[in-house]
Amino acid sequence: MNDSYEEKDWVDTTSAFAPAILGAAAGVLMAEVLSDSARRPVGLSLACLGLAALAPALVETVVHKVSGPGTRRGSQRTLQGIRDGGLPARDISYIDEELGVG
Repeated sequence: MNDSYEEKDWVDTTSAFAPAILGAAAGVLMAEVLSDSARRPVGLSLACLGLAALAPALVETVVHKVSGPGTRRGSQRTLQGIRDGGLPARDISYIDEELGVG
């Protein structure tokens, strides 16, 4: 197998095909080659397919806007990841007893 194999990024792939599909839908809807009864279903089906191809990019954009590193939620998640550091939580309840607090 090839060592330089990279996992496909479907968001980029579908975003690249979406304009072509939407353009084909517009062409079918505007063309006079097909009858009205055939043109509308084909054009609308292609338009729906193009919008479905854009859905992953739209979802990724919304997720990034809501919880990206520049947002409050993203900052909290980053800070919590730094604080946790992948280590299990330690029991430090004995400190209160040693200090005479509580």
